[in-house]
Amino acid sequence: HTGRRAAQTARRMGTLLLDIALFVSAALLIPPAFIVASKGPIDGIRELVGEDSITAYDEESYVLKHIVFIDCAKNWFLAALYLAAITMEAAAKEKVAILAILLMLLIGAVQVIAPAKESIAPYPSLEGITGNPVFLPICGTQIVLLTLGVLFASPATKKKKPAATEEGAADANDDAAEDDADDAAEANDDGEPTAAKKKKKKRSKKKKPTGTGSKEPLSRLLGGFTDSYVRYGQTEPPTIPVSKLFKADAFPVGEIQDYEGGNAKRVTDAEKRSADRMQEGLWNKVRHASEVHRQVRRYAQSFIKPGLSLTEMCEKIEQKNRDLVEESGLQAGIGFPTGCSINHIAAHFTPNTGDTTIIQQGDVMSVDFGTQIEGRIIDCAWTVAFDPKYDKLLEAVKEATNTGIKTAGIDVRLCDVGEAVEEVMESYEVELDGKVFPVKCVRNLNGHSMGPYQIHAGKSVPIVKGGDATRMEEGEFYAIETFGSTGRGHVVEDLECSHYMKNFHAPHVPLRMPRAKKLLSHINKTFGTLAFCRRWLERPDGGSAAVHGAQGAAQEKYLGALKNLCDVGIVQPYPPLCDIKGSYVAQYEHTVLMRPTCKEVVSRGDDF
Repeated sequence: HTGRRAAQTARRMGTLLLDIALFVSAALLIPPAFIVASKGPIDGIRELVGEDSITAYDEESYVLKHIVFIDCAKNWFLAALYLAAITMEAAAKEKVAILAILLMLLIGAVQVIAPAKESIAPYPSLEGITGNPVFLPICGTQIVLLTLGVLFASPATKKKKPAATEEGAADANDDAAEDDADDAAEANDDGEPTAAKKKKKKRSKKKKPTGTGSKEPLSRLLGGFTDSYVRYGQTEPPTIPVSKLFKADAFPVGEIQDYEGGNAKRVTDAEKRSADRMQEGLWNKVRHASEVHRQVRRYAQSFIKPGLSLTEMCEKIEQKNRDLVEESGLQAGIGFPTGCSINHIAAHFTPNTGDTTIIQQGDVMSVDFGTQIEGRIIDCAWTVAFDPKYDKLLEAVKEATNTGIKTAGIDVRLCDVGEAVEEVMESYEVELDGKVFPVKCVRNLNGHSMGPYQIHAGKSVPIVKGGDATRMEEGEFYAIETFGSTGRGHVVEDLECSHYMKNFHAPHVPLRMPRAKKLLSHINKTFGTLAFCRRWLERPDGGSAAVHGAQGAAQEKYLGALKNLCDVGIVQPYPPLCDIKGSYVAQYEHTVLMRPTCKEVVSRGDDF
């Protein structure tokens, strides 16, 4: 914190110096411009440069009079620009100063090479710039002051790009986003000895980004490059834990959206900004998990293609998730099993052991996985399709999700979000094999609030009009997700169950089966109240190498015990949710944080 405050002070002083340079430069330009404007070009020049500077020939010079008028107008324009720049943001101030420096240098160059007859004051003769008593004090002083101002103020304008922005997701004009980006930059100044700082600089140099990526996603309607994480010094494929790529408190900020209506004042409210800063530690954990999710899903988008088995896909995603988040049991790891719901399956499907399903060219598959750090879950999903005929379906759901995010906010009624989503979603239709299908909201699926180690924290965000009028509140986390279907828009439980989760408010029930007691103990240690799947129970590490070691924790003959835990209400099964066969369901989802001053779409990336 001491280093951060010192960095803040240094940057403020740099910006102040640039403001002073702009003000002094304006003050230097106004007096000579005023003299020329009030007394005329000839008399004005005589007063500024001296009686001997104007000859009889010069008094009749058409060129002289117009050059002086142009110079006077230039001075007024620059003075006004300098004064206006003082009220601008740091980056804009710097641009104005740089343009002014270039202009002063250009004027100096013109004066040096100007012909003798027309190079009259304030333009020097062939004696050069040093022969002009006006140019050096005014233009020279401006160049020196503005150059110093730019040099000292430039660190204030260098803001780290937020992850959501891996494409600019954070709004650069939002004060809250700027504060977070400033804090990220300030984390480099930690007050350590000079030698330590030099070492840190060397390490940073090794990790310096080599580009912004070059590999195109293999599926439809995804932006950016799948290897875009190389900008942070990540390898391709990603192998370096995300915590090693960013210094403490410097994880990329998500997309910032201002509150609207009566809550617009929160953006500048001093009390709310203070409350927001007090929660910076929590926001940082969430951003850490979000960056892990972004890098894992970008990696997934590089290899998901027709011919890949669902089991291989899920295992690759989950292992990369463990590696990049540095899985450590309940402290950090996977938020829930990787969902890969294909075609008419809307949610809660992941392959059980032995499943041989292969992705086909004509499939529509939603990929939904989570990352958690200290129980704070990032829940984010997108839809994979390879045939352009499904583009309208994907566009409808993506746009509906973005509309839900835009509508959400503190004091917004949940039902209002659903109404906005439905209006957008059902304005689309898709043509498949010559037949037109309206895109319908899956009315019995919802977004939801999230709490620590609790994926469903009690509030549901509908995707159709009507329903709960409960309002969103400050500090809440929401998974805003929408589902669009070409079927009937209603799902039912079907197929073999793979997802399970211990009830957050599970009752204390005496268990008679020893296997059930053993399985419950394993679940408590490994997953707590986070969701899990059967594949994880059958892994050699039982679902967590950090908790049980690499071998010897696989659960055997556990299905009866698992059924017993479900029957008594300790564990809740979540079977796949399906629309009618032959239909196609798409899903997009983001995690949104209701900060005191703004909404932050923490999971936003350059892909969607």
